Amino acid sequence: MISFTCDYTEGAHPEILRRLTETNMQQVSGYGEDPFCQSAKEKIRQATGCPDADIFFLVGGTQTNSTIIDALLQSYEGVVAVETGHIAVHEAGAIEFSGHKVLTLPGHDGKMSATDLRLMLEHFHGDPTWPHMVYPGMVYISFPTEYGTIYTKAELSAIYDVCRDYQIPFFIDGARLGYGLSSAAADVDLPTLAQLCDVFYIGGTKVGALCGEAVVFPRGNAPRHLFTVIKQHGALMAKGRLLGLQFDTLFTDNLYFRISRHAIDMATQLRQLFASRGIPFYIDSPTNQQFPILTPSQMQALDGKVLFEVWDTLPDGRCITRFATSWATPQAHIDQLFKNLDGL
Repeated sequence: MISFTCDYTEGAHPEILRRLTETNMQQVSGYGEDPFCQSAKEKIRQATGCPDADIFFLVGGTQTNSTIIDALLQSYEGVVAVETGHIAVHEAGAIEFSGHKVLTLPGHDGKMSATDLRLMLEHFHGDPTWPHMVYPGMVYISFPTEYGTIYTKAELSAIYDVCRDYQIPFFIDGARLGYGLSSAAADVDLPTLAQLCDVFYIGGTKVGALCGEAVVFPRGNAPRHLFTVIKQHGALMAKGRLLGLQFDTLFTDNLYFRISRHAIDMATQLRQLFASRGIPFYIDSPTNQQFPILTPSQMQALDGKVLFEVWDTLPDGRCITRFATSWATPQAHIDQLFKNLDGL
């Protein structure tokens, strides 16, 4: 049985495990005050081209989204996202649990339109009853989106222009950031993305780490007392060394992007396999998540051989599925999938 269910089924990159073992008995300070965290922060500042960046290591994606959104919003404010955005669908109401409403816009292949955003904000501010309403206090997107699609530089710039016009922060969820930036379709790199938002995070959980995300405020613009807010949200690790060392490793010798490109290479092969058999795709994704549409007989042929996710069922009985590659996907799994698809 081989699995393409998601991009965090494996543990961590072997180099991370080696360094964790190698440094295991060293005594260092807790809560991110250790030398590993400091080294990782400097490497991330260099990689982003942001020498003044404020950087924080949090334990996971949902905790990061909830913490950063809560820290940036006033009690009466909500966050704008597309209807398929992760915070609107797959975070169990974590944002609402913190007291903030997710204000949704329609998505276009999973992406937010700057035009839709501007119209929403114009309508809100043009309504004389707006003081009775949830104030749109920030904008959230993910890069890549939940459908594996990525924003162009022009699209990011347009959204950021709207945010600046209305003086609200722009937050980019980078849980799969490595896979987005490593796609051949991407026309932005890490330093460029850092200049087109107010805060973003570099995902580790899905890109080679055991756990952890690195939050970056590119211009040293973190809100006051964010450390305390992180702890309030249960997103602060006492043994912060575990997070710092992982990111220090990922940002040594370009490891983060080398393993991200591997996932894209595997996804490209996977896509070609399905396409060669005339199997259509629900959406054109240039990243590590692929969404082939399978018939019931095709689903049955793969049953017990390949694990994948079913996202939806179409009226004609076919299923929208998701196959995700990762930093750890071996060529042997692609080859085995090739054999399993033979004859479909």
